[in-house]
Amino acid sequence: MPYIDDSPSSSPQLSSKSRGSRDTVSSGSLESSKSSEPDLEKGLEMRKWVLSGILASEETYLNHLKALLLPMKPLKAAATTSQPVLTNQQIETIFFKVPELYEIHKEFYDGLLPRVQQWSHHQCVGDLFQKLASQLGVYRAFVDNYEVAVETAEKCCQANTQFSEISENLKIRNTKDVKDQNTKNSLEALLYKPVDRVTRSTLVLHDLLKHTPVNHLDHPLLQDALRISQNFLSSINEEITPRRQSMTVKKGEHRQLIKDGFLVELVEGARKIRHVFLFSDLFLCAKMKKQIAGKSQQYDCKWYIPLADLSFQNLDETDSSYIPLVPDEELDTMKIKISHIKNEIQREKRANKGSKVIERLKKKLSEQESLLLLMSPSMAFRVHNRHGKSYTFLISSDYERAEWREIIREQQKKCFKSFSLTTVELQMLTNSCVKLQTVHNIPLTINKEDDESPGLYGFLNVIVHSATGFKQISNLYCTLEVDSFGYFVNKAKTRVYRDTLEPNWNEEFEIELEGSQTLRILSYEKCYNKTKFPKEDAEITDNIMGKGQIQLEPQALQDKDWQRTVIGMNGIEVKLSMKFTSREFSLKRLPSRKQTGVFGVSIAVVTKRERSKVPYIVRQCVEEIERRGLEEIGIYRVSGVATDIQTLKASFDTNNKDVSVMMSEMDVNAIAGTLKLYFRELPAPLFTDELYPNFAEGIALSDPVAKESCMLNLLLSLPEPNFTTFSFLLDHLKR
Repeated sequence: MPYIDDSPSSSPQLSSKSRGSRDTVSSGSLESSKSSEPDLEKGLEMRKWVLSGILASEETYLNHLKALLLPMKPLKAAATTSQPVLTNQQIETIFFKVPELYEIHKEFYDGLLPRVQQWSHHQCVGDLFQKLASQLGVYRAFVDNYEVAVETAEKCCQANTQFSEISENLKIRNTKDVKDQNTKNSLEALLYKPVDRVTRSTLVLHDLLKHTPVNHLDHPLLQDALRISQNFLSSINEEITPRRQSMTVKKGEHRQLIKDGFLVELVEGARKIRHVFLFSDLFLCAKMKKQIAGKSQQYDCKWYIPLADLSFQNLDETDSSYIPLVPDEELDTMKIKISHIKNEIQREKRANKGSKVIERLKKKLSEQESLLLLMSPSMAFRVHNRHGKSYTFLISSDYERAEWREIIREQQKKCFKSFSLTTVELQMLTNSCVKLQTVHNIPLTINKEDDESPGLYGFLNVIVHSATGFKQISNLYCTLEVDSFGYFVNKAKTRVYRDTLEPNWNEEFEIELEGSQTLRILSYEKCYNKTKFPKEDAEITDNIMGKGQIQLEPQALQDKDWQRTVIGMNGIEVKLSMKFTSREFSLKRLPSRKQTGVFGVSIAVVTKRERSKVPYIVRQCVEEIERRGLEEIGIYRVSGVATDIQTLKASFDTNNKDVSVMMSEMDVNAIAGTLKLYFRELPAPLFTDELYPNFAEGIALSDPVAKESCMLNLLLSLPEPNFTTFSFLLDHLKR
């Protein structure tokens, strides 16, 4: 899905209009009351979509409960025979309260369905939610028995192969039109569904209340249902998902901590957050133990390598290790969730809501940011113990990888002897990490102080002019990195300037900033004559000649003129010019005044003129990107050269017949940049000004099934050219 951010600066339509409408009505101003009516209508329409989503979610949940109940009857029948699979007591324990839960939700679904089908804005459903909330006591019994049920099921699986086979192949009926009407799930996964359902019950009610006017008959009933649900949840001990960790290091008698930080380790294909400690004589990888109440923080040492035995492992073509990359669309979905939670926290603060609500949201934010930091890195950093064992970390920034390599190599110059630690010595060293740690938290925005700068949001135009200070003639290029969502990512790359001491690139890039505070630049020597290695190990093939960084100071960049600067790096100087455009201005759309061309002209006008369903520019750019850009790392993320993008823009606007030839000769990132620019310069967003607030509300819904149903309804409400173009883009992005 495209990135939808509901912060006030990104969408003026999402200001406090809807919240303020009720206040306006109560003031008695007839004119204001009339102006609020369209907002009220939109809110009530959104209420219908939310309820449709809840209905779809209920249907899915009922299918899960039905799948749980399916083996129960034959198991009970077998229990009375001479060869029972399970005893009656075991069946009762494993499936405790599942039939009752099914009946409660079946009654709720059967009551809600006809009311949604016969919808009007005056339709009431609050009584159904109130009754459902009053029956939460059944969930209390289920939750209290949950651990015993799972433990009993595990023991029965180990003791009886027949039951093990049954519990791993429970069939769930799909509600969607798919070829295979059934999907398989395990008993353990299905037993967790009610636990998950009840812990999210208040979120569903929050979603519905948000779109129910205060004067609607449902409002007091839904508030009562929410109160009951909140009281219920606060009275039970919720099972919490495993928590992320943070760690630190200690000084020994002859041992000093040089550097520590959080890295993602790849362990048998799974990503794990580790705290790594570089001491003066060894490199240690630790995991934080789950903290027990009343006890201090503790670390578990996963492994260590004496620096005398450590080397950086280069890849060869026979290396079978595989780095599982997370698709960009999944990372974007995580960013969307993070943005919405941040906006929700700000709204709750402005409304002076209780600290419990804010703390709950901060907990969700921490979980989402931790997940993003875990899943985003894709660049391999391998360390090798000369006794045979190798370890792989994943890093998102070549700058950081080079930093670790440099500091380890510098320290190795002082280390000559190999050694091994006794169990007691290793334990003492690991315990000391808690006291010596310098990096106490994973770099999440949730861990920032309230008075810290939130960073810059908008677009940074950077011209990389030239560089001096190289010692020998080389093939040279630069890359630019910025921090975003707590980690650094590569955003732009200049062309390779061949056989020179003083490259003059003079290339302009437009870089999107998302809470960014630092711009990093790396200078490389391109090595054409080495063995080809996978792209994520670019450092192996190309030499880093220098690296430097500059803080992005909001005050210094507020001036709309270009700011010239020089970044020094190991005797090399790179000349840059920068200009910042805030999100408030960069996303401001201008009304269409053009009658010709395609940029800045509405999609409906362009498709009608071309007699096409999807604009020609969109089809051409997508075709070229799919021809040679699908394997490009960072496509749509790495900036193309601004002059190339402007050239393509002019060609499309003048209907240049050679545009296809021009595109085939240009860097694919410039083509992706042209496509992004086209959508940015549309006089109205693809999701339309009218529906944009509803899309933002829909994507913030708590229940995934409800969210999907709501978003589909909204998409089908788009004008035909917008919907067709979006569908075309979606098919492309799925590839």
